[in-house]
Amino acid sequence: MGRTNPTYRDALRAIEARWADFRRALRRREQPRFDQLFEYARNHADASGLLNHHQPLLPALVSIDLEQEARLDEHEARLAALEARLDDGDDQEPDTSATNT
Repeated sequence: MGRTNPTYRDALRAIEARWADFRRALRRREQPRFDQLFEYARNHADASGLLNHHQPLLPALVSIDLEQEARLDEHEARLAALEARLDDGDDQEPDTSATNT
């Protein structure tokens, strides 16, 4: 029997292992952020595995980008909702900009 390619999840674990020294050199507050990037990549491992790319880091980076885009979209929607609430609140309050004469 011939050998098979390692799964994408195996390749991703190998990438994470190769970056372990880098992670250890990060400040403690940055390490959870680093770990989160690999979590993002694992979230898209099924799609990345179907790609069967010869450089598994590239699908991991695209996966990270997808998750970052989703987070940006969420933040922009929250910001727009907050701005709308502020605008609505401004319309309801009396105008206090006029000075006493």
